[in-house]
Amino acid sequence: MKAGLVSITFRALSPEEIVRQVSAAGLEGIEWGGDVHVPHGRLLRAKEVRRLTEDAGLAVSAYGSYYRFDDCISHCAEDEPSWNAVLDTACKLGAPSVRVWAGRLGSAAISGEHRSRIVERCREIGEQAQGRGITVDLEFHDNTLTDTNDSTALFLDEVAHPNVFTLWQPYLSVEQGYRLRGLRQLLGKVSNIHCNHFAKEGWPHSLLLEEGEDAWSEFLEVLRSDGRERWISIEHVKGHELESFRRDAATLRRWVAGMGE
Repeated sequence: MKAGLVSITFRALSPEEIVRQVSAAGLEGIEWGGDVHVPHGRLLRAKEVRRLTEDAGLAVSAYGSYYRFDDCISHCAEDEPSWNAVLDTACKLGAPSVRVWAGRLGSAAISGEHRSRIVERCREIGEQAQGRGITVDLEFHDNTLTDTNDSTALFLDEVAHPNVFTLWQPYLSVEQGYRLRGLRQLLGKVSNIHCNHFAKEGWPHSLLLEEGEDAWSEFLEVLRSDGRERWISIEHVKGHELESFRRDAATLRRWVAGMGE
């Protein structure tokens, strides 16, 4: 397990400052976001950010795109990124994986036809990315087709492509048992982890990671069980503050070190 940061945690900071903070915090890599830090299709920017990251001795863990399969659903926006722009940017960035979103509608709201088109499109981009040595990771999130444990498992089964995986993070405002069952259910297709801890009220009430140690010790035990190497990256911190990030980074480093014992 390697520890990193999801850059959109600090959208207001420059890539240079994010690299400096991640390096100082003793983390190993960065998932760069496609909305601000490395915009879709900005290939020179992607090349520059890759250099900044690698020169600091850090790794690009992933490219966090905001591609949502919007070419498959009727209410797509003209300014949504094209898949070619996303994939080209991920290549220039040197990202081993790219994050995508399974639509804009929850699993209970989407029609069978739209679902089938998204499944087909996901299979297509999985194949295209595989040809360029990049995996495709679904955002594990509400208002998409990965909004429940069972819906995520069903979607992955329908796509049935060896290059398509899912990210994982604890669903908000649900019981710990549900989260653990889902992690065990999906483990074989779980790629990287977004690490955060929220109050019972959910978003946007972030807490320090140390306050979620009991829950995360159970998640990490499950993740350790299959021996797969994954990135576990901090996403969202208490008060959007750098001091919270530094404390969370120290906590995460301790957890990851403990996994090797």
